Amino acid sequence: MSPTAPPAGSPIGLPGGGAPDPYLPGAGTSAYRVEHYDLFLDYKVASNRLSGRAVLRGVAQEQASAIVLDLTGLRATKVQLDGRKAARFSQRAEQLVVSTPVPLEPGQPFTLEVRYEGNPAPRRGFWGEVGWEELSDGVLVAGQPNGAPSWFPCNDHPRDKASYRFTVTTDANYRAVCNGTLQGHTTRSSRETWTYDQAEPMATYLATVQIGRYQLLELDAGRHPGQVTQLVAVPPALAGQARLGLAHQPAMMRTFINCFGPYPFPAYTVVVAEDVLEIPLEAQGMSILGPNHLELDWEAQRLVAHELSHQWFGNSLTAASWQDIWLHEGFACYAEWIWSEEAGVMGVADRAAAAWRRLNADAQDLLVGDPGPEHMFDDRVYKRGALALHAVRVACGDLAFFALLQEWATAHRHGSVATADFILAVDRATGLDSEALLHPWLYEEALPPLPGS
Repeated sequence: MSPTAPPAGSPIGLPGGGAPDPYLPGAGTSAYRVEHYDLFLDYKVASNRLSGRAVLRGVAQEQASAIVLDLTGLRATKVQLDGRKAARFSQRAEQLVVSTPVPLEPGQPFTLEVRYEGNPAPRRGFWGEVGWEELSDGVLVAGQPNGAPSWFPCNDHPRDKASYRFTVTTDANYRAVCNGTLQGHTTRSSRETWTYDQAEPMATYLATVQIGRYQLLELDAGRHPGQVTQLVAVPPALAGQARLGLAHQPAMMRTFINCFGPYPFPAYTVVVAEDVLEIPLEAQGMSILGPNHLELDWEAQRLVAHELSHQWFGNSLTAASWQDIWLHEGFACYAEWIWSEEAGVMGVADRAAAAWRRLNADAQDLLVGDPGPEHMFDDRVYKRGALALHAVRVACGDLAFFALLQEWATAHRHGSVATADFILAVDRATGLDSEALLHPWLYEEALPPLPGS
């Protein structure tokens, strides 16, 4: 969707000032982009009290007399624009509106500093509760799709990817785990501070902080030079269970590197929360599991594989619009099937046939390539998206298919993608009429025949 030209001086982020995502019309804007977030968080676990300072470096894409950020449930106390002592601002609904003394011009950089505070809480929507959530003893952040504004002011749209630096101060004996590489850890009195740098561009919903009484373990410690560092942050009492439940993850990593190309980040961390979690969660360079996801049965292990594969499809390659969520979930579901075959559990063709039979017995009233906000995370998006990939594989053969996936992951590394981009990539890599092949899977309700049948 292309934004319409706004009137001169329109506020950035308001109607007429950048096109939001049609699935989340109140969130994000294309009228400016953020290049870097510097987040300073001070958090008290017992009282769930957060004091924050966010410094955003951005660039205007349109002329504007105000900048609008997404922020919900927290109160902004002071705002500075380009180093000026105070800027006029107001909060309404779930937005923070900052006035500019003179209109920003397209291409003009700006620096915005926001101090804010409050008791963060998750947001409720079609997908349950998302955002900042208290655990029995700590914090979990589940950002997808619009949980980021529950803990920091941002331009909350998946296509606006930026680098980050996190400085988190919390109570002694708690570890803060954030995206990126740990740069420093200091202790002062009864407080500890953890600093992380996330250099690779990241969508706001993938930003996270996890706080708990965690120790840090390394998986696959005897790995060869050049292999990916895999860490586990886990309560000490669950360390043995975590090592057992994640014992196959290093092999999953090697399998996915062979299939999808190099792992796109410096390291991979799994956080094991003390609380039972309904579903595992994904963040950039990280996954969050509950102890209930550490079993060795297929249902648990497929989730470990699923979240790992999102580092390629969802984190490095991020859908530019939520309607293309199948580019995350269909690919991750297919990665489960790849691991199933590699692990000797069940072959890909059998997984595809089983998924097709379930879909054939289910309602056929959803477009996988545009499922609507209510059904973004419907299981049919996952399974039918995976079957769309299997249809490509059956049509072109394994050699061309995996060359396609590696080229797709490499060409768009750390970027934003759309279904049209993938269709073009299939055309170029395989010579197939990919539009004719994929359209029935993605944009027709009726289920196509099982690929290869």
